[in-house]
Amino acid sequence: MQDEDRFNDWKKPEIVEAQPTKYNWIVQNKAGLELGYKTDIGAFSYINAKYGVIIEDYVQVGSHCSIYSVSTIDNKTGRVHMKENSKIGSHSTVLPGVTIGKNSIVGAHSLVLSDIPDNVIAYGVPAKVMKELY
Repeated sequence: MQDEDRFNDWKKPEIVEAQPTKYNWIVQNKAGLELGYKTDIGAFSYINAKYGVIIEDYVQVGSHCSIYSVSTIDNKTGRVHMKENSKIGSHSTVLPGVTIGKNSIVGAHSLVLSDIPDNVIAYGVPAKVMKELY
């Protein structure tokens, strides 16, 4: 069950290209971002949606996170997909082409290089599945 109280007055944030939202997170290539219902993205997070970033309903992204659909270091590209009710801990980085599974939790300070399945806890550098949730 979702923590409904925290979202009682939720409104989709206004996103202006490469400008901080009122919650102090930034999106580049905003046309590539699909933002679900009752999402929560922490302050000082960065999303580059050039090749697509899908953030489904009830997803939480901690503060100071980076989500990249393109990497300028190795020229890798690919859509990032964060499925319903997934959670990304503060200071984590998600690289291109990664899917975070439904209800899964990625621990703080993690580097996500590959897909995380549904219903697990994963963390580390690189992030690895550490526990199944259900």
